[in-house]
Amino acid sequence: MTAVEQAIKTLKEHGYKYTDKRENMLSVFAAENRYLTAKEVQLGLKERYPSISYDTIYRNIYTFVELEVLEETELNGEKMFRFGCKHTGHHHHFICTNCGKTKQIEMCPMNFFETQLNGCQIESHRFEIFGKCENCS
Repeated sequence: MTAVEQAIKTLKEHGYKYTDKRENMLSVFAAENRYLTAKEVQLGLKERYPSISYDTIYRNIYTFVELEVLEETELNGEKMFRFGCKHTGHHHHFICTNCGKTKQIEMCPMNFFETQLNGCQIESHRFEIFGKCENCS
């Protein structure tokens, strides 16, 4: 099952109806396979849906995030989204600030931080490194 098919199945399981716009929006994420802004998604849909509103895109993206179909990050004050990582096992990401592509980082720095936060109860964490990938640097 493709990522788009799985996402549509998840939407249906949570009571959301299927629409061509939602499928095409998810297809933009699948084709790009990187973090995208809502504006980039709107540009990707412009030819097929010239009048699609930014609000419609943003509202659907946040539905996808809520259902854990997409994951989000923030770069330079702007929210960016991509399909949730299907890699199993605990890992983190390097994110290119130019093209939005990601690379997995297998090492987790939490052991260091746990020693610095004595007495604190850590509930979750997220570790991302930002920079330029080998193609953009």
